[in-house]
Amino acid sequence: MTKLHDFTADTISGSQDVFDRLAGQVVLIVNTASECGYTPQYDGLEKLYADYKDRGFTVLGFPCNQFGEQEPGEGQEIQEFCRTQYGVEFPIYKKTDVNGLHTHPVWEWLKSEKPGPNGAQIDWNFTKFLVDQSGTVVARYEPATTPDELREPIEELLEG
Repeated sequence: MTKLHDFTADTISGSQDVFDRLAGQVVLIVNTASECGYTPQYDGLEKLYADYKDRGFTVLGFPCNQFGEQEPGEGQEIQEFCRTQYGVEFPIYKKTDVNGLHTHPVWEWLKSEKPGPNGAQIDWNFTKFLVDQSGTVVARYEPATTPDELREPIEELLEG
């Protein structure tokens, strides 16, 4: 059975992150964009990360330009935006396709584990997947779900 810990992804700075380092952590994976109506969720995501990182929680942000071309930037530009506008310290990855022919393998897996309202598709930016300490997807949240609404399920997983 595939787990989150079986995957890797390229960080925004170009290094490869091996997700087996996340074993034992609760992880929230989000497809993000800098010019979306949901972009202010970066603030809430960073607050979740700051509040829970010392308890074994992280957020993984995957910028995506597939929805209304709302992530036109690249690499350093995206990272700079996230840090200066929202104080983002959680890991940000290389711009990623979450649908279609070039979908990143971790996103293929996420969608197969927890299909959404339209099946195994991501419908918009800021779709979120919550993964438990064993690397299993436990929930999918659509873009309108705010980071603050995820506090209870995150705390439940952290308390075990």
